[in-house]
Amino acid sequence: MTPKKNIPLTPKLTQEKLLKTLVENRTVYNLENCELNLFETYQQSELVPLQFNDLVVTSMLKGKKVMHLFDQAGFDYLPGESVIIPSNVEMRIDFPEATIDNPTQCLALAIDHKKIETTLNFLNEKYPKEGVHNFWQLDSTNFYFENNADMALVINKIINICQSDSLFKDTLADLSLQELLVKIVQSQTLKGINEAKVVANNPVLTGVVNHIKENINSKIDIKSIAKKAGVSNSGLYRLFKTELGISPLEYIILEKIKLAKRYLSNKDVYIKNVSYEAGFDDSNYFIRLFKHYEGVTPKQYRELLNKK
Repeated sequence: MTPKKNIPLTPKLTQEKLLKTLVENRTVYNLENCELNLFETYQQSELVPLQFNDLVVTSMLKGKKVMHLFDQAGFDYLPGESVIIPSNVEMRIDFPEATIDNPTQCLALAIDHKKIETTLNFLNEKYPKEGVHNFWQLDSTNFYFENNADMALVINKIINICQSDSLFKDTLADLSLQELLVKIVQSQTLKGINEAKVVANNPVLTGVVNHIKENINSKIDIKSIAKKAGVSNSGLYRLFKTELGISPLEYIILEKIKLAKRYLSNKDVYIKNVSYEAGFDDSNYFIRLFKHYEGVTPKQYRELLNKK
């Protein structure tokens, strides 16, 4: 199992004498456009129901849950992972390992629907996608994902803001909420890039992405890709920024790191060879990039894999 290392800040647990319940003990921070909930559970439980009136971004901080959503089979929910739950959708949660000495801790950030609508309108006006019915939006089918480093940092900021006594906390929270929503939309778009919807909306982008994936363990030249796609370098850049929110170079790097993680899961491949197998010319550059995006070095990543 792949380790999840981009874990947001873990706030202090509630003092035992202040606990109201041992199952989903709740601490709430209310702001103008969001509500931060911190939940702690100290005993094994099954199918605990939870529901919010607003869309909720949840992020696991400590311990293990099993989440039941949308009448699908339950899935393990671990630190470094996030789940988006639409408004008025009931989740049912198991706590198979929770104890007094090993509690679970999870945050649930309920976001006002007007804030979500304003952010999506901003994206669609400022960075419109190609196609008549192609818009930036939250995708309820891509509700479960691993945090990247940037997303964990934004969640940290929101926790700190909500717990602060700043006079400007509502304004600061609004800025961070917008940043978090943008990163979630971007992450969901990247996750769904191979779906038929993307092929139908932009076959040029799909052709470029397929070419990158087929040649990911080689040196990939942006100019050659642009020429093959029949667009200029700047046109290729705009295509990626408009459709995915990142540059072609960053997309290539993310794909190379994804390949490197597969090599690292194979104990027979020496770590010093992984960078070259993944198409990096400089192993030191590879190590720096890997740590930036994954939060650990390739060596630490393999060690974490071996502990599972």
